[in-house]
Amino acid sequence: MLVHFIFVVKKQDLDKRTWEFEYIVQMAQFYKMWIEKTFSKKIEVQADQMPVTPSLFHRINMGSLLNDHRKRGEGVYHFYLTYFRPFWTDCTCEGYHAENFSMIWWQTGIKKNDIVFLAEKNCAVISHELSHEFLRQAGNKNYVDLVHEIWTKHLFASLPFEYYGNTFKKTEKPATFSTIYTSEFRL
Repeated sequence: MLVHFIFVVKKQDLDKRTWEFEYIVQMAQFYKMWIEKTFSKKIEVQADQMPVTPSLFHRINMGSLLNDHRKRGEGVYHFYLTYFRPFWTDCTCEGYHAENFSMIWWQTGIKKNDIVFLAEKNCAVISHELSHEFLRQAGNKNYVDLVHEIWTKHLFASLPFEYYGNTFKKTEKPATFSTIYTSEFRL
């Protein structure tokens, strides 16, 4: 199985957001390890940029991403990291998932090269959406509620995220990557 991370970025921002794409490439490798460890699923990962020029007559939205997903092949799990919120979501984390398709609102910090911000704001949300999909693939009928229960504990009950360093080993804050708490997943 291939998980293809796609960084949707406005063409005029491409040069100043190179450091974020470099992080995404490393993050994709992290998630390869995390998915194999957490869900016992061997995968391949890929990371690409999708430069876009939105206009009044050509808006990039969830519909255009779903069209892109179909064109690229629905058998590949495409994960879009976008500069906008999904129009509709049932998640409290500004993300959306469907079979072999996910998207999140990729947020950028105030400071350049703020890896801690990317880990806490984006990486954790990605793990939320990945958890939905891989629990669904494992046949867990409660995959939405299970992930949302844990996410609610993160937001309102001080359940800490899981943190990982550059070598993909668990660590304390500050960290390079963060994920949803996975010990409650029953596969």
